[in-house]
Amino acid sequence: MSRVLIIESSARQQDSVSRQLTRDFIQQWQAAHPADQITVRDLAVNPVPHLDANLLGGWMKPEEQRSAAELEALARSNELTDEVLAADVLVMAAPMYNFTIPSTLKAWLDHVLRAGITFKYTPTGPQGLLTGKRAIVLTARGGIHAGATSDHQEPYLRQVMAFIGIHDVDFIHAEGLNMSGEFHEKGLNQAKAKLAAVA
Repeated sequence: MSRVLIIESSARQQDSVSRQLTRDFIQQWQAAHPADQITVRDLAVNPVPHLDANLLGGWMKPEEQRSAAELEALARSNELTDEVLAADVLVMAAPMYNFTIPSTLKAWLDHVLRAGITFKYTPTGPQGLLTGKRAIVLTARGGIHAGATSDHQEPYLRQVMAFIGIHDVDFIHAEGLNMSGEFHEKGLNQAKAKLAAVA
């Protein structure tokens, strides 16, 4: 049995393409892996606070010196990090907002990229500690950006995943969604076809 962690980040609930892709993924994955456990964390419904002094204090101060707010921030980070550590497959669903990922997803990443837990510093540089895991990224984009300099989603997320030791990463882009009907339909159909192959 594998554990799958899905991170939703679209601010939209209705008519969200990334959420539609997530629903398709869950249906297909469950059909192929009925014994697997799937956990969904929705960052739009339950947003994670942005990185602040309380979280930094929770990480860096000795336990006896942490304030109540710092302890609360640390407990939240521990909960989010434990979910990632327990997962065998990480699925991130992300619409493209202003050429990159939603700020809610960035805030989540800021909670789980933690020295000594998901990566460590060594004499030869940082080393990821989450080896053996797989990541799947589902994106929804109004234009066509794959391979272009305007795409700040895939390069960033690939670097972040590699930084914590996840090198097996599949990207499924639904592109051209705000263009003409032909582009919208083509982009969505291509994404669904690739999703079926991955799931």
